[in-house]
Amino acid sequence: MARPGRKKRTALFILEIICLLVFIGGLYVYGQIDSRLNKIETPQLDESKIVTNVTAPQMSGYTTYALFAIDQRSKNAALDAQNSDTIIIASINNDTKEVKLASIYRDTLLDIGNDTYTKANAAYAYGGPEQAISMLNTMLDLNITDYVTVNFNAMVSAVDALGGLDLPLSYAEMVFMNDYCIETSEETGKSYTPVTLPDPKPANEEETLGEYHLNGVQVVSYCRIRYTASMDMGRTERQRRVIGLMVDKAKSAGLTTIFNIMDEVFPMISTSVSKTELLNLIPNLMGYNISDTTGFPSKYKFADVKKASMVVADTLEENVKELHKFLYGADENYQPSQNIVDANAKIIELVGGADTLVDQAPLASNEAGSSDEIVWQGDGSGNYDYNDYSGSNSGSDYSGNDYSGGSDYDSGNDYNGGSDYDSGNDYNDGSNSDSGSDYDSGADYDNGGYDGSGDDGSSDSGFDDGSGYE
Repeated sequence: MARPGRKKRTALFILEIICLLVFIGGLYVYGQIDSRLNKIETPQLDESKIVTNVTAPQMSGYTTYALFAIDQRSKNAALDAQNSDTIIIASINNDTKEVKLASIYRDTLLDIGNDTYTKANAAYAYGGPEQAISMLNTMLDLNITDYVTVNFNAMVSAVDALGGLDLPLSYAEMVFMNDYCIETSEETGKSYTPVTLPDPKPANEEETLGEYHLNGVQVVSYCRIRYTASMDMGRTERQRRVIGLMVDKAKSAGLTTIFNIMDEVFPMISTSVSKTELLNLIPNLMGYNISDTTGFPSKYKFADVKKASMVVADTLEENVKELHKFLYGADENYQPSQNIVDANAKIIELVGGADTLVDQAPLASNEAGSSDEIVWQGDGSGNYDYNDYSGSNSGSDYSGNDYSGGSDYDSGNDYNGGSDYDSGNDYNDGSNSDSGSDYDSGADYDNGGYDGSGDDGSSDSGFDDGSGYE
């Protein structure tokens, strides 16, 4: 019979061994992560170029980051950088670890810097992350100092490593996704199987038909869609939905999967967050939770300027107030700074007055010489076209207003209840996809909407020279 003292010593020894193994395992994991973090590009931000609105309120208790996604296809040789066609503000509540995401719609007319008013996604192309951050700070009363930029195609590898995602699809989304998959597959060298279109096609092509299991190529293509009735508002919502699903799935993934994602994705990331800061964040990552997402502006109208369709916040002051309430729980005492008030007045002046704004984006002309990009500089006394693209369609399938009205992350279901998809709009003027042709060669959706000049890889935007997903 073993003595009680020996049993106690044996149990203590086993506990010590377990603790030692856990410690060694922790060191191994830490070392693996530490070495992989070296793959992330961490350029030094030129802080002298980052403009902050000194009169804006400081939201204590939160950490805010700017997230940018760059489409590899959108490289414009005329500019030093690429358009950030995905712009997301991430607000982290430091106490609750709740994360809220707000997408900035790409065509929103804002001052991107130096009194230059144009579409928001051009700021990154003009001056890199410094200018894009400055635009967010000055136009939205924020104080962002750090950013993360990722090549959008990095998502392909990440989704595949996670085993794919289950996403809701409408007939319209299937058509566009299948078409985008061709280029995404060629760009990444990854394969996919087209989703089979239902036959006959449904009367309401915007209605969700069910969930489909998609691989990386398909998910990235799904995130690029903006030529449905929900336009860019639907595209950004898809992106936020995918981010949420990826975060949830990554939390339950094994270390091997996480390391594989790091190996594939980290080389395609650039950030101002230092390696030390990233390592300090890692122990808390499992506690973070994406609680809600939205788009900005939540209330908007459209301006048709020289056949270019711009999204105009209605009004900038009211939308900034709603954004602060969403991101920080700002109370009614918060009032936008004078900078926001002045910018709103300038925008209204530039578009020709509030009475020129419309609830639906006008159909753009396909006549030669139409321009998709308008830029005002200086005092606004004159304007010039950044570039002149014949056959520009300027996102002419825009329809509807006040898309999603703010929060859209609750229960992950935004495609029903008539809340988002403007049911029955059917791609403007009934120009619908014809007989399930998989949208090849850009022959469908050409009645002033998609004319094959953008999302298949050729030019559709004044600033991104061939991105299509702009």
